[in-house]
Amino acid sequence: MDLSTIILPEHVFVGLSAPTKWRALQLLSSKAARCLGLDEAAVLQALEGRENLGTTGIGNGIAVPHAAIAGMTRPRGLMVRFGQPVDFQAIDDVPTDLAFILLFGENGRSEYLNVLAAIARRLRAEGVLPAMRQAKTADELYSVFMSDSI
Repeated sequence: MDLSTIILPEHVFVGLSAPTKWRALQLLSSKAARCLGLDEAAVLQALEGRENLGTTGIGNGIAVPHAAIAGMTRPRGLMVRFGQPVDFQAIDDVPTDLAFILLFGENGRSEYLNVLAAIARRLRAEGVLPAMRQAKTADELYSVFMSDSI
């Protein structure tokens, strides 16, 4: 799975700020709508609906808000590092500083799972997560995440 076709360099943001998970979802919806040419209200509604089913905070300071969006033909995503961690109510109670927003077509749920697995593999690679947390710029964050070796 080539994550560089799903998360583009210009879809990476460092230093975003939100006081709550719900404000973070609004901010992320706005960024995703602008980057991907989608309707912001539709993205927000889909992300909030998914979050209401259960937290997308997967632990270790990482969240993966995700949702199906009508009309999308392939998965697309954004990567965000918050300036201050946000409480996504993850199972380990660790606030989220890194978020991956994944949007996919209504018929692309299995493809989404492949993307999620690829992200998880990348984050488990030795040195990736600490280097992502120390990246100074969006370009550096993207490079660290996409590199094959740190």
